[in-house]
Amino acid sequence: MNQKELGELRRRFRPDKSAISRIYGCFVNSNKEIIADLDESLGIMPQEEAEKYLSLLKKTLSGTLGKNLMDIVFSTQQVADSEECRLLAALRSSELKDGGARRALFEKVITSLDMTEGNYLILLAHDAYDVPHRGKDDELQADASDAVFSYIVCCVCPVKDGKTELGYFHGENEFHICTTGQTVSAPELGFLYPAFDDRAANLYNALFYSRSPADLHQEFIDAVFHTEAPMSAPEQKETFESVLRETLEDECRFDVIQSVHEQLQEKIEQHKESRQPEPLDISPKEISGILEDCGVSQERTALFQEKCDERFGGSAALSPENIIDSKRFEISTADVTITVPPSQSYLVETRIIDGRKYILIPADEGTTVNGFDVSIQPDRDSAHGGE
Repeated sequence: MNQKELGELRRRFRPDKSAISRIYGCFVNSNKEIIADLDESLGIMPQEEAEKYLSLLKKTLSGTLGKNLMDIVFSTQQVADSEECRLLAALRSSELKDGGARRALFEKVITSLDMTEGNYLILLAHDAYDVPHRGKDDELQADASDAVFSYIVCCVCPVKDGKTELGYFHGENEFHICTTGQTVSAPELGFLYPAFDDRAANLYNALFYSRSPADLHQEFIDAVFHTEAPMSAPEQKETFESVLRETLEDECRFDVIQSVHEQLQEKIEQHKESRQPEPLDISPKEISGILEDCGVSQERTALFQEKCDERFGGSAALSPENIIDSKRFEISTADVTITVPPSQSYLVETRIIDGRKYILIPADEGTTVNGFDVSIQPDRDSAHGGE
């Protein structure tokens, strides 16, 4: 799925836009017991409640592709004949009206999931989207539907206990301690099935959501999808750095790492400006080209590609936003850490002066020390010709 397809689905999560008629779910306590079932008609509940339910479900389509939103890929064998795909198909084809299938999914989630908050709410909904035709001008034509996209969306929301606070009691005209009820928080995780690829159903993919890119809840993915979780964004960054470190060795110079960071950052900025809906990726071969341009030997660049294939899988496509820190460029020594915006990383230079290594940053104007505007004067010895 790409960003444009995500946006198209996200716009449906309003009472007047979606074809969601019912909300299903269950409330689970810290002992993994279902203490309440949910089967509510969206049409008869107050609009504020309906909007809240749809807002929670909508959040499972939020975040960044490749970070919060990850593709779950099923094998051909799984789609043809597997318990997990049969269950997902039953939920979808019955429009969640199959109570046995709902219960089976709930049991898989409850048995596997370990939520730190304890109590949580599982929500399920089915939608049927009349996919409008997209014209040559890229505009949607609502009166010309190509097909119906039938899909289910699920999310798991922590339920937190209310706080004990002072509250005003009207009958007594006094303030007393009172406790607010339990409240449903934003989803911790969820999924969409099937994926909406090329604006049509892709039964070989599901879109998985995790609020934290660092925790993809492998136990949930194992239980519901029976497939290996994609590598999380922090794992991708750590693996990429490890591969670079292992392959470059003594060729891991400042200018090499600086150039890799600058060129990947430039690709990120260009992708944002182009507004391309497809996620940005780069191949290990392209990164090897950057390394070669910096003077890294062919032996090292070939080893880099080989290691990437081992760690990321063959034909890997890496996300630049996941493998570098696009928010800052940081240089650390044993005693000092310098951080500059990535767009200004070219200002940082290294020099060897009188046999000693230095990191140099221009300080022409606007220099402050502890909040004080300061000027930088020539060294006295230099100013007097070394006398």
